[in-house]
Amino acid sequence: FRSPRTMVALNQTNLHPASFLLLGVAGLEDLHLWLSILFCLVYITTLLGNFALLFLIVRERSLHEPMYLFLAMLTVADLVLSSSTVPKALSIFWSLSKEMSFHACLTQMFFTHLSFVAESTILLAMAFDRYVAICNPLRYAAVFTRSVIAKIGLAAVARGFCVMFPTIFLLQRLPYCGHRVMAHTYCEHMGIARLACADISVNIWYGFTTILLAPGLDLVLIGVSYVLILRAVFRLSSKDAQLKAVSTCSSHACVIFMFYTPALFSFFTHRFGHIVPHHVHILLANLYVLLPPMLNPIVYAVKNKLIREKVSRVL
Repeated sequence: FRSPRTMVALNQTNLHPASFLLLGVAGLEDLHLWLSILFCLVYITTLLGNFALLFLIVRERSLHEPMYLFLAMLTVADLVLSSSTVPKALSIFWSLSKEMSFHACLTQMFFTHLSFVAESTILLAMAFDRYVAICNPLRYAAVFTRSVIAKIGLAAVARGFCVMFPTIFLLQRLPYCGHRVMAHTYCEHMGIARLACADISVNIWYGFTTILLAPGLDLVLIGVSYVLILRAVFRLSSKDAQLKAVSTCSSHACVIFMFYTPALFSFFTHRFGHIVPHHVHILLANLYVLLPPMLNPIVYAVKNKLIREKVSRVL
């Protein structure tokens, strides 16, 4: 005779594997060593660049302005995004540990996607910041107060939490029938769901809806803000004023392009590109957690005059 608690524990064990086995970039096993070197170099550059930029913004009082405070939030989101995925990928490539417990896998998925949604929200806030600065500069100080900026940061985290928290229950309810081998370098929502031996249409539609309402909607609103910005810029009579306005937005525009392009390619390839080889899916999924966190500090250090001056002075 087994107690009800024991029966629940057994049922839970049958539903969920104790751990997942991550294979890395399946199909490119011979290149794992070279990929690990690339991933390691990118991750070190990401840590150095983002921590240096964050230190510079905290240290320099002249950078305690809305645009740079948003940039500090962006660096934190980048650090969480890359640190949630790259260390485990390196562990897989170096054959140190390819296993990850079921709950650790869900935790990694949660923080990876949460930081992605939060970063998308911050990029939207930065676009609105540029819109107010160029189109309505007299109201800029009144709109972007310290309390408003703090609330935007909290809203970005809360939005990511609300979007991703239901996925934990959507994945826990699924039976996996012993399927535990995942051809990937990290755990993501649909990668876990596809291991289930049950209907995952709810997961598919929820994932599709969240992509449309989170980064998809953000990208549309960012596009609208930049259309309004460009319209205001071209109305300026002075060429110097036009160039100055464009230069203040150029670094943000580059970051937006680097962030959304690989992420959208990965999303649409994962769902509609069935003829695309599986290792290409995995590489694209890694691209959007590797490149933007590494390149964002570099772009701002090169394109933003004030940051460039502060960096050269510190060096």
